[in-house]
Parts: sequence; structure tokens; C-alpha cells
Amino acid sequence: MRIIVITGMSGSGKSTAVRALEDEGFYCIDNLPVRLFKRFVDLIEKSGETFKGIVLVADIRGREFIKGYESAFQKIRNAGHSIDIFFFDALDETLVRRFSETRRRHPAAEHCSVSEGIRIEREQLSGLRQMASKIIDTSEFNVHQLRDFVLRIVRGEEGESPFVVDVQSFGFRYGIPMESSIVMDVRFLPNPFFVPEMKNLSGLDPEVRDYVMGLPETKSFIDSFFPLVNMLIPAYQREGKAYLTISIGCTGGRHRSVAIAEATAEHLRRNFPAVRITHRDIEKGQQ
Repeated sequence: MRIIVITGMSGSGKSTAVRALEDEGFYCIDNLPVRLFKRFVDLIEKSGETFKGIVLVADIRGREFIKGYESAFQKIRNAGHSIDIFFFDALDETLVRRFSETRRRHPAAEHCSVSEGIRIEREQLSGLRQMASKIIDTSEFNVHQLRDFVLRIVRGEEGESPFVVDVQSFGFRYGIPMESSIVMDVRFLPNPFFVPEMKNLSGLDPEVRDYVMGLPETKSFIDSFFPLVNMLIPAYQREGKAYLTISIGCTGGRHRSVAIAEATAEHLRRNFPAVRITHRDIEKGQQ
């Protein structure tokens, strides 16, 4: 029998996942005491009813679960069943915002702030996170996106939705893009704005592109930056992210950042099929 354990951080979207799996034909039960896991699986198996599998939801609310999950999982595996452990997570600031919006009490924040409760919960769940078969970061998902993502996983259709890399240029004078996963500051490069014949051009023009990419400083930067993103993208994929946003900034978002963003996107397309590029501030004026 296929058994999925839904666990992870409070406020990370576990309830949304459970509702999706119920609709998919799984028998779902929430907050079952860990000592009853094996007994419950046996009862379902002997019942003769047909389910796609069992979903057990367990987290920090069950204090004994934190201490006994390894033994409980092993007993189930010894009986010949497979277990997938889906660990749901999100950025701390995302979790704080979600608790603020819903006005729910964090289960680990009985005598402290929500932020401190999140820290405590992370510590208590760290071992479980390490043994998870899938880590799903829900920070950037809305309810519908999360539902679709979970269903693709259980149906074995993850490959149908490619990991998307968004590369964008921006100007620091207009603020750092909030959706950024990685931010690179290229203001250390000589500025084409101060070259008269390039002042009114942008990083999309060949003159500016060749100027920026021909700089010794750019070549040294590229030699370090491209291997870094080559390493980071697969790491983000393993963490369950659906996309990665690389934001490259200069002063006004018109010359240096545009040229470097274009070169970065061109490089990434050689290895990753879904790469998009935007230039947020290229039309907002000259640097």
C-alpha cells in the first residue's frame, strides 16, 4: 500500500495538500497518534476498501510524534509498505505573514512570539526534514498552484511542469524586486552612462553589450557567477521550488544590469529549457 506522510512547518500549506489528496482518492487522517500509525494501516489494509493510498498528517501538534516517528515509519516499512515523506516548508517571513493574516496561534508559540515559535519548530523538525523524500517550499505558491504541484508529484507528472528560471535586470534606485531568489549587484562595473556615445543607449544595444562584456572585471565576474548559478539551480529544484528568480541590478537598470542579465539568460538556456528574461526598469529613464 502506498503511504504518504504529510509533515512540515505550521502554516506551510499541509491542509491544502490533504484536501487535494482526498479528492485524488487517498484516505487521509490528520494528527493521528504516532503509536497508532501501524495499527491504522493494518485496519485499512484488512478493510477491503479500495483507496489509492493512505495519507497520514503529523507535525509538531503531536508531541509524541516528534519522538517516535522513526520507529513508527520502520514498523510500516517492515510490513512491506512504501512511505513517501513530504515535508512542507516556507520562508520564515512567509509563515509569519500567514499567521498574521489568519490570526491563528502558532502551536509552538504558546509563551513566545510567532517568530520564536517558528525557530523552535524548525529545530524540532530538523531530523524529519533530513529524512524527507520530498521537500516542498510553498513560499511562492498560491492555493491553486500548490494543489496542482502536489497532484503532479503523486501522479508522477513533475516533469510536465519544467522548473522555470526568471532572469531580470533592475535599477537599485527603484528598489530591489521582492520576488528575488538571488540578487547580484553589478554596480562595481564601469558605467556606460558616462561614455557619451552610449549614454542614451541600453544594454540591449550591441555597443553597450560589447562594452560591458569586454571589460576585464566582467570576465572575472562571469567566471565566478555562471558556475555558481549552475550549482544553485539543481539545489533549488531538489528543495521543491517551482522557479528561481535571479535579479541583476545596477544604478538605473538600463545599461550594465541589462547586458549581464542577457548574457546570464543566454548561458542558462544551454542547460535549462525554461528560462525567461525581463528588464524591469529599462524604460524608466537614463542612469
